[in-house]
Amino acid sequence: MAPAHPEDRSGVVIVGSVTADVTTFSQRLPARGETILGDQFTLMLGGKGANQAVAAGRSGARTSFVGCVGDDLFHDLVVDGLSEAGVDLAHLRTVPGPTGIAHIRVDASAQNDIVMVPLANASLNTDQIDEALAALAPTTSVLLTQLETPSALTAHITGRGREHGMTVILDPAPAATLPVEVWANVDIVTPNETEATLISGIEVTDAASAERAGRWFLDQGVGAAVITLAGQGSCVVTSDGASVIPPFPVAAVDTTAAGDAYAGYLGAALANGSSLADAVRLATAAGALTVTKQGASPSLPLRADVDAFLAEREAAPVN
Repeated sequence: MAPAHPEDRSGVVIVGSVTADVTTFSQRLPARGETILGDQFTLMLGGKGANQAVAAGRSGARTSFVGCVGDDLFHDLVVDGLSEAGVDLAHLRTVPGPTGIAHIRVDASAQNDIVMVPLANASLNTDQIDEALAALAPTTSVLLTQLETPSALTAHITGRGREHGMTVILDPAPAATLPVEVWANVDIVTPNETEATLISGIEVTDAASAERAGRWFLDQGVGAAVITLAGQGSCVVTSDGASVIPPFPVAAVDTTAAGDAYAGYLGAALANGSSLADAVRLATAAGALTVTKQGASPSLPLRADVDAFLAEREAAPVN
């Protein structure tokens, strides 16, 4: 990555979780107390924070990650995976004990269940966040965070980001009720329809209901809401009105990490000076490409592939 020029704040910082994803694949999930034979096993970098950092790094943005990893046998898996995506790890802290783990079981119909054990992630603290954001503020204009970090820290992360003049993006996943003061420090919230429904209490099924939920977020003090509607695109709600950015239909293979690709590319594009509409379009393409491949971090696309995908779609005749 090229060094930043003075006044260049095109960097993006992700504060969040990192895990080693331990995944088994079997024809069906076992009943309680049952042992079955599986078909396949994978071990790879995961965690919403790390996935979003990989996505932003692969987009070509200058990307930094703030989080905690253990000093166990999964340490190098995490460090190598983030480094290969070009992510700056000056603020990834190694703590004694095990790295966070996500134990994922997937059946033949692609249904899954997940047990996420925070472990090292629970060591993230206010001092680490303060030191990282103060160091990065001169070169970074966008902060991206999620809800896999300890909930008490979300208000601190978003508040510090606002103090440093960063655009604060919250991906509210997994969905949780947040203190009222958090919303006032969020510039852009990016829930999917399920998360928007759970948090706002407004059932989101289409663009009209997404707009209503988006207005709820704005009423709480959020600057803009970008609600993703899977095959229906994204509903962008700001104080100026609402619009729908259409989807890019693809043959889905595995939807894992599509939301993380979307969030990472959105943050990276905004840090690079894109308008919100253009950033959402790029993020939509990145999310669409992600679902065409299996796995979480391995399916996160490179910028060249996203650009080629967009060029191909623009060249295609409209039916």
